[in-house]
Amino acid sequence: MAVEDLYASLGVKKGATTEEIRSAYKSLARKHHPDANPGDAKAEERFKEISHAHDVLSDPDKRRAYDASRSPFARMPNGGTGGAAGAAGGFGGDFADLFGQFFRGGKPPGDDRAASRRGRDLEVEVTLSFDQAMRGVQVPVSVDKQETCGSCGGSGAKPGTSPRLCPECRGRGVRGRDAGGFSLGEPCPTCGGNGTVIDDPCATCSGVGSTSARRRYQVKVPAGVKDGTKVRLKGKGQAGTRGAPAGDLIVITRVTASGIFARQGDDLVIEVPITFPEAALGAQVEIPTPDGRVKLTVPPGSPDGRSLRVAGKGAPKLKGSGRGDLIARLKIQIPDTLSAPEREALERYQRLDSRNPRQGLFL
Repeated sequence: MAVEDLYASLGVKKGATTEEIRSAYKSLARKHHPDANPGDAKAEERFKEISHAHDVLSDPDKRRAYDASRSPFARMPNGGTGGAAGAAGGFGGDFADLFGQFFRGGKPPGDDRAASRRGRDLEVEVTLSFDQAMRGVQVPVSVDKQETCGSCGGSGAKPGTSPRLCPECRGRGVRGRDAGGFSLGEPCPTCGGNGTVIDDPCATCSGVGSTSARRRYQVKVPAGVKDGTKVRLKGKGQAGTRGAPAGDLIVITRVTASGIFARQGDDLVIEVPITFPEAALGAQVEIPTPDGRVKLTVPPGSPDGRSLRVAGKGAPKLKGSGRGDLIARLKIQIPDTLSAPEREALERYQRLDSRNPRQGLFL
């Protein structure tokens, strides 16, 4: 009997990413879910196959154990030598037991809690304007997810009944198979790797323990978030198995760029155009901040590119209190055209200015 190919069950390659596995599962689950195929036993069986494949391949530990169990070197006979055989001897037992514990989340064989596993975290992205990121905002998000079945409480068994320990694997979820001197670990065909058997499935969830739902949440995004900031909603992710807690919903913020401000950590940078007289003589100029306008003092003799810091007018700090600073970079503007009086005034200034800025080039 060949080891079940969970990758083939989802139609993905062995090296598929977590996102590719998740996407394939969603597509197939939507197609074969019992609610969409009432009375279709083949669809129900296919849905269970898909769910089991996803349960194993979406969990890093289970996936590693499953990949290892498919290797022909999973275990050599007692007293054998070699890499895998030496490891088996070192553990002093059947590798199927070790893999079984991995598949059951590290629980010992026969533990009826072995099938319990926290639900997966879900991720969703929200797009915010720069102004929304600065002041904080509440945004709606919608997610498709699995929720604990309200009828059976996630056990998968008809209300009033309970799953029983699998008699073939004794709750480990895997069994060893002799392959001509090798013992290969494979998911238990009787329980599908769950470690328990449901004799009378719940009519609401068809024995899966969860039901599909679309949920809408209002997410409070704090002021000062950056592009890529993660906001976590506890317990709003995928349902856990066999009464285990649900995962979390992680909201990732995507902040559109501002046409005025650039962000450097909690500081904001703004380019402030000034005239030559303002740079030479000094001035007070009005500039914008996320909280409104303020007056900026330009010291006399300010060079092009000088940075002036306005304390406490940057982005709100996510960790701790207060705000960053606003950094104003001066940009001296040179006029493209001059009126006759302007040209005359500049020429008069040029005659009065006896300094040679290039003198140092010839030392």
